Amino acid sequence: MGIFFSKKKPPSRVTEQDKAILQLKQTRDKIKQYQRRIEQNLGKERLLAKKLIQNKQKERALLLLRKKKFQEQILSKTDGQLENLERMVHDLEFAQVELKVVDGLKVGNVALKKLNDLLSIDEIEKVMDETREGIEKQREIDAILSGELTENDENEVEAELDALLAAEVEEKVPEVPEDVILPDVPEELPEKKKERTKENTREAIALEA
Repeated sequence: MGIFFSKKKPPSRVTEQDKAILQLKQTRDKIKQYQRRIEQNLGKERLLAKKLIQNKQKERALLLLRKKKFQEQILSKTDGQLENLERMVHDLEFAQVELKVVDGLKVGNVALKKLNDLLSIDEIEKVMDETREGIEKQREIDAILSGELTENDENEVEAELDALLAAEVEEKVPEVPEDVILPDVPEELPEKKKERTKENTREAIALEA
């Protein structure tokens, strides 16, 4: 019964590249620890060689310095090994990044291909034409709503304005009734009439005298 109801383990997300990188880093750390031990030993052996020389133990000091030289050579080799390990770790990590980029490009290309299959060139051109027609129609509607007039409309408006102005002038001029009798226009000018009146007055005064 336990076999049937046992839960399946989810697939591990750790790849072979991850395991290789982890192993390389562990090896790198061990080499660094080894280097620290050698450096500590070199310091101790240097101090011990000085004491042996001070104690006139030249042969032992020489053997110790040879051992020290050998360890320095090993330390130099480990530096090269560390450099190779660091380069390998970097290359693997960068390869993983490149792999993710490639996977992303693959997914993007598949999605783009599906979209291209859904939209053909004819459909795109049809949509663009319909969009263009819709924009032009909307502009015409906006022009009407905003009060923009064509040249013919402007001419008609100006003609209507002229008619209204003419009607306004006719309304201000008073009409002359037909039954009103206008006075006759005098034949003589008022100045000449005054001169004749003065002459008649002078003649009358002269006769009285």
